[in-house]
Amino acid sequence: MKNISTSSAAFQPLSAGPTARALAPARRLACAAALACAALVAVPVHAAPIDSLIKSVKFDDVDGVNKLLAKGMDPNSVDNQGMPLLVIAAREKSDKVAAALLANPKTDIEMQDKAGENALMMASLAGDLSLVNLLIAKDAEVNKKGWAPLHYAAANGHDDIVKVLLDHSAYVDAGSPNGTTPLMMAARGGHVSTVKLLLDNGADLSVKNQIGMTALDFAKTYKEPDVVEGLTARMQQQKQ
Repeated sequence: MKNISTSSAAFQPLSAGPTARALAPARRLACAAALACAALVAVPVHAAPIDSLIKSVKFDDVDGVNKLLAKGMDPNSVDNQGMPLLVIAAREKSDKVAAALLANPKTDIEMQDKAGENALMMASLAGDLSLVNLLIAKDAEVNKKGWAPLHYAAANGHDDIVKVLLDHSAYVDAGSPNGTTPLMMAARGGHVSTVKLLLDNGADLSVKNQIGMTALDFAKTYKEPDVVEGLTARMQQQKQ
């Protein structure tokens, strides 16, 4: 039978042995590296100037925008989706920032996003009458080719903006790339008063888009009975 050693050396903890002493420096280095990584994570990351500029535009922070522009930022900068600052301002109804951008001689008021939308179109869609007036005063193009500001105003039933655009010679039967007119957009959205306003300003009920749909067809397809009734009545009047 083997003798089992009961000497004190046999029961010494591992930390007292030579292997543990050899590992100690490596452990200290590992701990130091971990602490260094933690320190790096804790360091605050400062936003890039373009991110700060876009945020200021969205929150209508005109002071922030002016400071960054004064430092050399481009008023025609775009966000990561390709949307220009002025279009963002119009979308968010950041009117103070929009006015500041429009006051900058470098700003391109016709600049479009990737969907072909410019500031006047966005302001018309958002129902921002004051910005629409300001853009027109700055000679924004009312009769943009393709989708036009009038399409956008009519789509959301913004009669006040429709009137302003028409008063500034917007083409009432403007055709989108697929032939859709502002009247069709108003009919699609069920905006009875907008439909009437467009008709009273000469909109043509008989116009068809590329797939052969008229404004009445839009109203029927999108189940807008009040518009259907109004358009039908107007057609009957025109036949008399």
